Amino acid sequence: MAALRAVSTRAAITPSGFVNHYEWGGLKADPLDWMRRYFDAFVYLADWAHCRFALRLPRDIFGKAELKPFGVKQSLTIDASEDHWILDWSLEDSENYDRFAEDDGRGWMGRLVPLRDELIRGDQRSLYLGWLAGAAKGEVPETTLEPPVPAGLSQLSAAQDALAAFLEIDADMIAAAAMGSAESSDRPTESVDVWLQSLSPDELRSILKSIVRADRPNPQREVASRYRAWHWQHAPQAAPEARRRSVAELRSLAVPAGEERRRRDALAREQQAAERRTQRDAQLRLLMSDVDKRWLALHQQAERGSASAYEQAVRALSDLAEAYAIVSDRKTFDRELRRFLVRHAKRGALLRRLTEAGLWQS
Repeated sequence: MAALRAVSTRAAITPSGFVNHYEWGGLKADPLDWMRRYFDAFVYLADWAHCRFALRLPRDIFGKAELKPFGVKQSLTIDASEDHWILDWSLEDSENYDRFAEDDGRGWMGRLVPLRDELIRGDQRSLYLGWLAGAAKGEVPETTLEPPVPAGLSQLSAAQDALAAFLEIDADMIAAAAMGSAESSDRPTESVDVWLQSLSPDELRSILKSIVRADRPNPQREVASRYRAWHWQHAPQAAPEARRRSVAELRSLAVPAGEERRRRDALAREQQAAERRTQRDAQLRLLMSDVDKRWLALHQQAERGSASAYEQAVRALSDLAEAYAIVSDRKTFDRELRRFLVRHAKRGALLRRLTEAGLWQS
């Protein structure tokens, strides 16, 4: 911590973090050097429309050949130290100036850091999103073929959705990429069982001995790494009928994919609206199940004579007006409202609120 404090006297420094906000200047250190030496995650936002997110992962999680296809010039760079991979996602020159004027960076670490555990489990969707961000911004030639397409691009996790928002990846490009992605498997236990069944008795004994003896630094991680290597070879990647597409093809596919995405979104909104209407209808019918009790409560509310009581009474009367329209008719409500106001005709503040709400005409 002393080495970190030597760089900044203002930063909030803990055994697990370094947080600072700069009005002038910036960090007087290399963030990637700090990643190699101290930290597993790094988030940076600047109000000139630039942001970065980096993760440090154990070197044995991925082989170089697995990672290489995902690296691009800027949106996702991949660096290696002796023991770790450093994955660095970046967005330069965003045109969403309002976002960077208002966003002080708080909250992004919590939203993005779950990607580390996902990557350790072998989920490569965040790597593909980094490549896709670069492809969409012209960092790779149009004829370049996409990397192996991970399963589940149409079902991104919350952290992956956050990464797409962080990098401002075009939603239509993601939809186009998802057209070549298999469905994600939600049954990891089954795949572990298949892997265990594929091992010979000698391999199983070797694994158990390494865990029990703990004669290596991280026996559990080594076993998990062996499983991930097997899973990467056997899990669905691209859909069976799909082939690796060029950047230009993805751009072309983004047009119909975007239309289909918007159609689905519109349908989902209609379904949600219909569900809300159904719920609202049920609530209003429940009001009418004991309507005399509702009117009595409204009298008591009005007689309190306070502004807040009048506001609550007007909201309740608005609900009753809707309920009468469903169960009976508006004329019946108007008649009951007139009867209600006989006792409260001198409450000018209440009458004014009813007039403003469109419930009463003086």
